[in-house]
Amino acid sequence: MEEQKQRRYKKRKMRKGRVFITLLLLLLIAVGVYGYTQYQAGLKLAGNANSAMEVEDFVPDEKDGETVNYLLLGVDTRGEEQSRSDTMMLVSWQKKTDEIKLVSFMRDIYAEIPDYGNYKLNTAFYLGGVQLAKDTITEMFDVPIHHYALIDFKNFESLIDIMAPDGVEIEVEKDMSAHIGVTLTQGVHQLNGQELLGYARFRHDAQGDFGRVERQQKVIEALKNELLSVGNSKNLPKLVGAAQGYVTTDVSSADQLKTVLSMAVGGVEVSKMTVPAEGTYTDQRISGLGLVLDIDQEANKQLLQDFLEGN
Repeated sequence: MEEQKQRRYKKRKMRKGRVFITLLLLLLIAVGVYGYTQYQAGLKLAGNANSAMEVEDFVPDEKDGETVNYLLLGVDTRGEEQSRSDTMMLVSWQKKTDEIKLVSFMRDIYAEIPDYGNYKLNTAFYLGGVQLAKDTITEMFDVPIHHYALIDFKNFESLIDIMAPDGVEIEVEKDMSAHIGVTLTQGVHQLNGQELLGYARFRHDAQGDFGRVERQQKVIEALKNELLSVGNSKNLPKLVGAAQGYVTTDVSSADQLKTVLSMAVGGVEVSKMTVPAEGTYTDQRISGLGLVLDIDQEANKQLLQDFLEGN
């Protein structure tokens, strides 16, 4: 009698186990189907958006396994085949410590561009695309670059609206509207893609380009928080799909998603730096170029190395 009870108990347990496994499989299939359809929707939405920003083959520097450095370039093509890079950032992901080091390079840095001579740093992209921009920064500051991401500002607006349909929370520190295509008022707001881009590009105040770079860094950190938030997970497949059309990069869609998920699990912190650092440059007027930032290259190289290494 006792043996029959045990057999019945084992059968019930096995049935419950099969039901649980079946439900789990159905859930996984549903998640997979949803992710695939959203990814395809993102691809369709982006279409051929990046066809005007094709770049030559990218030659990365060798990785050390602990740090991955991404060169992030923002351009305002306005239908032109060639344009200067309006935004130049190094995003350094320290995988061991789950930290992001964000470095902004001022576009008016007086730079020696390989094979071309001395120009403003943002001219490197105009002369030779991503590879020349990468080579210029690497040679000037002795920092390896492993991947790149290039995005047109109009496509940036579209990506933001996919990633955050309800907008991205930003504290706007002052009223601003000059030459940014939108009107923003002081206070905390949920900014859509066009408004967020306008906020990041505003520079018509006493701080000029330095203030603009601070706002760009602030936007990147806000986007990181939005991207890795639990509530935003449902938007990730569509975002990755759209990124295939809106962003020109050497990173595959699978690697993009893997990187985002790795950061989400670890919970990354963001540290920020601007090159040139305060007190390491002077304003100079160069014939044919206008006002440039004549920097102490060795001092900035050392400060950058110290920042990336956590010294």
